[in-house]
Amino acid sequence: MGVERKGQHKLSETAKRMTKEANSSLYNQIRQILLDAQNTVAHTINLVMVQAYFEIGRLIVEEEQHGETRAGYGEETLVTLSRRLRAEFGRGYSVRNLRNMRTFYVTFKNRQTLSAKLSWSHYILLMRLDDEHARNFYLKESEAENWSVRELDRQINSLLFERLALSRDKAEVKALAEKGHILESPRDLVKDPYVLEFLGLQEQVVYTEKELETALIDNLQSFLLELGKGFSFVSRQKRITLDAEHFYIDLVFYNRLLHCFVLIDLKIGKLTHQDLGQMQMYVNYYDREVRGKDEERTIGIILCHDKKETIARYTLPENNTQIFASKYKLYLPTEDELIREVDQVAKRLEGME
Repeated sequence: MGVERKGQHKLSETAKRMTKEANSSLYNQIRQILLDAQNTVAHTINLVMVQAYFEIGRLIVEEEQHGETRAGYGEETLVTLSRRLRAEFGRGYSVRNLRNMRTFYVTFKNRQTLSAKLSWSHYILLMRLDDEHARNFYLKESEAENWSVRELDRQINSLLFERLALSRDKAEVKALAEKGHILESPRDLVKDPYVLEFLGLQEQVVYTEKELETALIDNLQSFLLELGKGFSFVSRQKRITLDAEHFYIDLVFYNRLLHCFVLIDLKIGKLTHQDLGQMQMYVNYYDREVRGKDEERTIGIILCHDKKETIARYTLPENNTQIFASKYKLYLPTEDELIREVDQVAKRLEGME
């Protein structure tokens, strides 16, 4: 009898556990349905409101164009509208927001350019950009990469478009604005400079390469955003052994769009020809020992605080498509700073012709 009761007890415990697991599974399935429904509702509401704001902006512009021409007429209209709309629909219709709706229509007159994926907050940021090419670029990238409002704000403040555009001619800048950042070659993948303000490191403070690497890993999500589209993290301090001697690659990534490994070495001082030679060895090793048959050639990037253009130019072969040296900045640069840097590089190169 004792054995039988013990067996029944085990069966009872098993039944309870199975019931608990079934209930948990049922709960998770229902929870996912509700979350999906919430997301769909939020997306639909967002789309409808963006379209509504566009139409409100259109009506305000048309009213101003056909109304009195005396100064202040437009503002008087907005004040009156705001007072009545807020009384019925709430605080979202302040004079400031009505101005934004007016600007929204003026900026995006072609309704076809509007994206269903972007929120009103995205468009508020985009409307602040005077450069149409830059605005179109950030709109395309926000839509393609599903940038949050915070991510879009960071990319605008880090001058992503300007950093990419400075190394391109007019036709390429136009293509960048119309299509977004398309990766077609290794050079498309590289930025110069990289902006690492999210690390919180001060420009004047002494830090080691190990500390820089740790800070990048601690802020990996932000670093991946700065690296660009298609990147996934593989490893840090990747050891390779040649003739019983160990070497360590600081960071290894893989880019799924270019189908290749991307090796990154960190240098807090000046770039040297030894740094470039070492990266060439790492790239050769990966190409010969790690790269798969269907993968493209490995790319190596040396992130350095002080990039020496002349050393890079004469150390690397003229037809180089694999090894790149880029500066990194620990603060958000201004557009003037970027232009000065490019002008300085161009003058040095012209002097060598």
